[in-house]
Amino acid sequence: MRVGSVVMGASDVRRAMEFWTRALDYVPRDEPEDTWVVLAPSSGGGPNISLGLSETPVQDKPRVHLDLYTDRQADEVERLVGLGASRVDWPDYPPDADFVVLADPEGNRFCVIQHG
Repeated sequence: MRVGSVVMGASDVRRAMEFWTRALDYVPRDEPEDTWVVLAPSSGGGPNISLGLSETPVQDKPRVHLDLYTDRQADEVERLVGLGASRVDWPDYPPDADFVVLADPEGNRFCVIQHG
């Protein structure tokens, strides 16, 4: 067994698709719909990201989120903000945090982690 897809809710699936395809170099697996799209890595390796229409509010502290690993954290944070992500003023940062919390244009939170 393996993780096939991580599913996230979005009030605007196409807007979320635009962000995540550019953020992660993913492509739609099939023709996108207004209510659902599965994004796959353009390189062919790794889990899919699925975006489904949702009317539920975004959680301040979601129980599940993406951790994006990079060896160029500051550069990637700025690139993602330029694509439409926003910085989250998160009160629970430890003093030596190796992560930055961002939110996609839909408000879904994710972390950019200094790795390597």
